[in-house]
Amino acid sequence: MSYNKIQISHGNGGKETQQLLQRLFFSRLPLELKRVKGGVGIDYPDDGAVLQNNLVVATDSHTVNPYFFPGGDIGYLAVSGTLNDVIMMGAKPIAMLDSIVVSEGFPIDDLEKITGSMIELLKKYNIPLVGGDFKVIEETAMKNSIIINTVGLGVVETGSPIVDAIKPGDKIIVTGPVGVHGAVIAAMQYNISTNLKSDVRPLFELLEVFSKFKGYVHAARDPTRGGLAATLNEWAQLTGNVIVIEEAKVPVLEDVKAITEVTGLDPLNLASEGVGVLAVDSNVEDDVLETLKSLGFEPASIGYVVEPKSEKGIVVAKTAVGGAKILEMPTGDIVPRIC
Repeated sequence: MSYNKIQISHGNGGKETQQLLQRLFFSRLPLELKRVKGGVGIDYPDDGAVLQNNLVVATDSHTVNPYFFPGGDIGYLAVSGTLNDVIMMGAKPIAMLDSIVVSEGFPIDDLEKITGSMIELLKKYNIPLVGGDFKVIEETAMKNSIIINTVGLGVVETGSPIVDAIKPGDKIIVTGPVGVHGAVIAAMQYNISTNLKSDVRPLFELLEVFSKFKGYVHAARDPTRGGLAATLNEWAQLTGNVIVIEEAKVPVLEDVKAITEVTGLDPLNLASEGVGVLAVDSNVEDDVLETLKSLGFEPASIGYVVEPKSEKGIVVAKTAVGGAKILEMPTGDIVPRIC
């Protein structure tokens, strides 16, 4: 679909986001300006980029409505999200930068709580904040709002970075129930009563998994905007392979199901902020699941990768009643201002 103005759906992490980025950047830059020599950049879109000497860098902008939510706030979300983007490439985070934009009239007490959440996590994981920026915009332009951009730096200490490259035969594993964060924000925006809390948190434990199964984890991602559906579709499109999942095996909390039934949202399209999705060699599937359980996760093996027979780069979802459907890249207004 052609647009001449930005729509809220352009920020959902799904099909519209892909199309916009293709138009604005991907199609306009030559290959040599999409990455540094010997590295990985927007020529192979991932959670972050790989520079020289296995240095990983990731950046993300965070905007969520409301900015305080059960289980966290935008500050906790910003730090967790960027640390996870670095971790999912197999890198140990070593530093962070931030840039904060608030509207004129924004409550200073709220800003102090938000930055306090950021500092709490940085202290907990001993991550230096090495730089940043702060801006104020006129209230008429952005009323009672805050946007936080964060940059994370990390180093792959042994082996190679995890660059999402699924292979036929790989098993798809999620480390816990999906769609929790998105369901919480949706409940607040739709005024639905729930005891659910966001799953937002850094996933440092996964570094142990990546180290133990070095070379056997072929892809890793935290399914934020666009949820599990967006992550799997991106993997399939990048490689041309086909991913098959069994819907009944995808863990979804009952509270999430209740919210999505009321709102008409699909839990597979909703953001998770404390869950990883892994594509692993089938030979280590059981060992990976056991290791994840030992680290406190609630993992599930939900599908596998196959070579395409006709249509390439798609995700097929087997339904509980024995049918099958194409799991499309999310499109439209899912939940605005979610992460």
